[in-house]
Amino acid sequence: MSTHIHPSAVVDPGAELGSDVFIGPFCVVEKGVVIGAGCWLQSHVVVASGTRMGERNRFFSFGSIGQVTQDLKYVGEPTGLEIGSGNTFREFVTIHRGTAPGSFTRVGDEGNFLSYSHIAHDCQVGNHVIFSNNGTLAGHVEVGDHAVIGGFTAVHQFCRIGRHALTGGCSKIVQDVPPYMIADGNPASVRSFNKVGLERHGFSEAAMRQIKDAYRLIYRSKLNLQQAVEQIRADLPESPEVEHLVDFVTHSPRGIIK
Repeated sequence: MSTHIHPSAVVDPGAELGSDVFIGPFCVVEKGVVIGAGCWLQSHVVVASGTRMGERNRFFSFGSIGQVTQDLKYVGEPTGLEIGSGNTFREFVTIHRGTAPGSFTRVGDEGNFLSYSHIAHDCQVGNHVIFSNNGTLAGHVEVGDHAVIGGFTAVHQFCRIGRHALTGGCSKIVQDVPPYMIADGNPASVRSFNKVGLERHGFSEAAMRQIKDAYRLIYRSKLNLQQAVEQIRADLPESPEVEHLVDFVTHSPRGIIK
């Protein structure tokens, strides 16, 4: 299958298209855009200058990808958006590029971004994530691999969402959500650890038990965070999962959601 560009689409001669790319009716691809092999733009999709993407990404109608940051500090410097491979972006998804000269917003591989999801400037989004409808990131947010952003969740700038974490629908996230945890509410609090998500991704019973024990020490004991971390290190066997959780909560510039 060769690259197909609908006659009504506007593709700048300075854009670079891989093999087997489909660009549907009324799409706009600006100068300097790089689109990898096998990507599919349904219709009315805008891909702005500064955007580079890998292979097999799917963009449904009315997406606006790689637009200029909404950060008021931006005065036209060259910035960018990097997207990996195998992602799906449903209707009306918006992603903005970086703010400072040479900065990038980045999206990983195999993500599923439902309608009206928004990724603001300078965000760093990992692999295999799911954004439910209207999941919204402010600037400079970090989202770890396999995280799930619930519908209408709003994440404050500079917050971090840990790997395998989940946010409930309509949640207001103003601090970091540690890995493996479920945060829900407005403002959100951590309700439990993400047992079902961990099971689905093949975590062992031993690993889940250690995560559960660490969760109880951080969130269900009367210990403060420093004391809880010390207790985790003293009581729990060493494991990559617990070490990652401890490292996350002890290096949290905004503090973790309680």
